[in-house]
Amino acid sequence: MKTIKFVILFILTATLAYATSLPGAVQATVQSEAQTTITGTWKIERRYDKETKAEKTGEIQLSLERRTEGGRNNHGSGYKISDFEGLSFDQINSTNSTASFRMVREAGTIDFEGVFHNGLGTGTFRFTPNQTFVENMRSRGYAGLSQERLFTATFLNLTMAFIDDLRSAGFGDLGIEDLFKARIFNVTPQFMTEMKSIGFPGLGMEDLVKARIFKIDADFARQVKEMGFANDSMEGLVKLRIFKITPEFLREMRATNFPNLSSEEAVKLRIFKVTPEFLNELKAEGFTRLSVEEATKFKIFNITLDFVRQAKAENPNVTVEELVRMKIGVRRHDNKWDKEKDKHKDKDVDNDDDDDNDEDEDNVN
Repeated sequence: MKTIKFVILFILTATLAYATSLPGAVQATVQSEAQTTITGTWKIERRYDKETKAEKTGEIQLSLERRTEGGRNNHGSGYKISDFEGLSFDQINSTNSTASFRMVREAGTIDFEGVFHNGLGTGTFRFTPNQTFVENMRSRGYAGLSQERLFTATFLNLTMAFIDDLRSAGFGDLGIEDLFKARIFNVTPQFMTEMKSIGFPGLGMEDLVKARIFKIDADFARQVKEMGFANDSMEGLVKLRIFKITPEFLREMRATNFPNLSSEEAVKLRIFKVTPEFLNELKAEGFTRLSVEEATKFKIFNITLDFVRQAKAENPNVTVEELVRMKIGVRRHDNKWDKEKDKHKDKDVDNDDDDDNDEDEDNVN
């Protein structure tokens, strides 16, 4: 269980850390609106599909860099060209042209100046907060938003309609960080309703984000039910998703050796890479009624088929426990440990040596 929980925590922490490293990452310190204007440099290039390498129609890759008190702050993400005013692909693909365009959102406006040359553009940007947005946020309890947070809200396209929907859906008290997470992971009132329909009412933002990260929705919940498992906890569903417990895997495992496999046992088999093929190979060697615990021991202690065959050549009825003892160098014989027997044997050899020395001394005398 500790291993499973550590894996889940590691994956979740890494995903959240990446997501919240957006420009103006969420800070705990509340600052006033009157601060130094945020400026920096930008780069735009064509965006390509990672798998097919084909250019993504209507999309660009925007990278920003700026200096902060903590050093350099870099952010890169894909956007639709329609997210910008005054920007066209003719400009981007031109041989050499100057450009002035902007991203206008409820939280603020980012103005860009620069040049493009054959699909690559560079220049500078300046961020201007929207004071109407600031006032609207203050009236909802979000006073003293820093420029950094307003900059992040702009990039995430955080809107008052989205915020009001969340607040009216019974999410409880949501901090600005919760609003950012909801926007990043598309946690909506509709998604919360969907989670209620599969037996999870009253989930907090952290659990809803977790559900989004691991793609836990109504369709997955139905799959879990079809596999014979209860949707008893979010953690249980997360484990099934992380370790790829699918209906196909369950059918093969149940047909091979484990007709009454539980969700925890299925996860354990996945962790130690016990496959239906491996179980069939063990069956051929005579291990036809293994428990999940016994099956995993073959993997834990690296007990290979060759090792099994060698052991069975000496003892056709060798058990899993005996194989484990043999693998770690401890064998049992006549209800005593061979190591103990070897220890006594060594002691006898030492005594024999002493007797021989006594005889030598007698001969000398």
